[in-house]
Amino acid sequence: MKPWRIVFMGTPTFAVPILQALLQGSDPVVGIFTQPDKPTGRGMTVQPTPIKQAGADCGIPIFQPQRLRDPATIADFAALQPDLAVVAAYGQILPEDFLTIPKRGCINVHASLLPRWRGAAPIHRALLAGDVDSGVTIMQMDAGLDTGPILAMERLTLAPTMTGGRLHDALAQLGAQLLMKTIAGLKAGTIQPTPQPKEGVAMAAKLTREDEKIHFHDKAGRVQRHILALNPWPGAVATLGEKTIKILRCRVTSGTGSSPGVIIAIHEDGPEIACGEGAVVITEVQVPGKRRMTAAEWMRGHTVTVGTRLQ
Repeated sequence: MKPWRIVFMGTPTFAVPILQALLQGSDPVVGIFTQPDKPTGRGMTVQPTPIKQAGADCGIPIFQPQRLRDPATIADFAALQPDLAVVAAYGQILPEDFLTIPKRGCINVHASLLPRWRGAAPIHRALLAGDVDSGVTIMQMDAGLDTGPILAMERLTLAPTMTGGRLHDALAQLGAQLLMKTIAGLKAGTIQPTPQPKEGVAMAAKLTREDEKIHFHDKAGRVQRHILALNPWPGAVATLGEKTIKILRCRVTSGTGSSPGVIIAIHEDGPEIACGEGAVVITEVQVPGKRRMTAAEWMRGHTVTVGTRLQ
């Protein structure tokens, strides 16, 4: 069978294993689209996107348009004569003009079990909600937001201690593997699109600063789930005095206190914080401008006392 000309569209680290799998496959990647470079870090230095870095030495044209609807961008895409476009966390909704250009359409690698968690933050939302499983869906793209028919799906059971970072990496690898199987199935004619169920739709809204704040009035298990879901990025935060700290790990205890957020004990591995029900011992933190560290290390350089409140 004649090889398919593939255009890849992605931006963050989640998309890197998927691009790498395509580059190692038998079908040529003839173009890469990624978001424009942006300033990052404390110095706001402009950095290339992870996908731009991954494709830099491949000799493949890389496009970074501000807007996909720009006629020049659509012309660049069409000039590549793609048989298939593969999208993974690109960061923009593809206009219909794009969707109709590839002969075999556009397919998306999405980090959830659709129709649950359509949208920008499916990995975090699954963990924040306490889902027992997650996974990857390969779908045929249409004009909606993650509404296209399903081509393939694979589940992953979520351990109670799963962090956002670990799930991100696991789903990126799973997505790369499932994508290659899906392309092979499409070429062989053994995969047929299946409409998404109308039941079970949930939207994975983009995370906001408000989502980062820890609410100690919740049950201790929910507080721990929040902390793990946002580890390592963007980090669950609390304010101690005038300083904001990221709390990256904790353990649940049966301790009790009169007021949620108050430090009720100091342990070797960290301070114990009262919650709405139960308590948590903070075991790993990060303060602004510093590396992540154990809570024991942090306490050696900071005054942490019983009765102090974390907001």
